[in-house]
Amino acid sequence: MIRHIVMWKLKETAEGASRAENARKLKERLEGCRDIVPGILHLEVGIAQPGLESTYDVVLVSDFADKAALDAYQVHPAHEALKQFIGAVRESRECVDYQV
Repeated sequence: MIRHIVMWKLKETAEGASRAENARKLKERLEGCRDIVPGILHLEVGIAQPGLESTYDVVLVSDFADKAALDAYQVHPAHEALKQFIGAVRESRECVDYQV
């Protein structure tokens, strides 16, 4: 199993929306990718809680059956479309993939 974790720090404003609004949009769009390819075992999206210390705004924690499933997810048209939105609203991104 491969765990795929990605964190995004969002711009204060982008695409005509605030950081908080874009965080909600990103969460919604990521959750829409939950079943786009076979082999996605788990997909969870969190938004940093106001009042708690956070250095990033949105986190994706997902588990894939194997590398082939992760690779299929990465190039799926729905994920490719999402990358365009993310590119417009993100300030920075961090990612780690590892075998569980």
